[in-house]
Amino acid sequence: MRMDRSGDGEGPVISGFSGRGFVIDGGVYEGLWITPARADGWLPPSIEKLSEAHLAPLLQLDPHPEFLLLGTGARLIRPPQALTATLERRGIGIEAMDSRAAARAWGVLRAELRWIAAALYPLDAGA
Repeated sequence: MRMDRSGDGEGPVISGFSGRGFVIDGGVYEGLWITPARADGWLPPSIEKLSEAHLAPLLQLDPHPEFLLLGTGARLIRPPQALTATLERRGIGIEAMDSRAAARAWGVLRAELRWIAAALYPLDAGA
């Protein structure tokens, strides 16, 4: 699937899906960290084990992201309550949704120039 959007959001753009992953600039990333400045492959832990340490590079943005988009794979899986509480103490919200929805939300929010970060599990994770 290809995802086109209008607008000139700065930074990497998720342009579609391929197999288990996300298409960015012709490359495919199965697990993905994405910020307004860059996109990197990510080998995520099981969602139950996800902690602040697994997301450290995203949380070190300067300034801190408004919130973290968490794409949990094929379906929505709630992140661990401890992670949510830790991020909230740091003033960073977390919005969990399935990874396809998170990829689409990334494009819309970046077109609005929102300062966010995203961690996306492979599309078939949690299936």
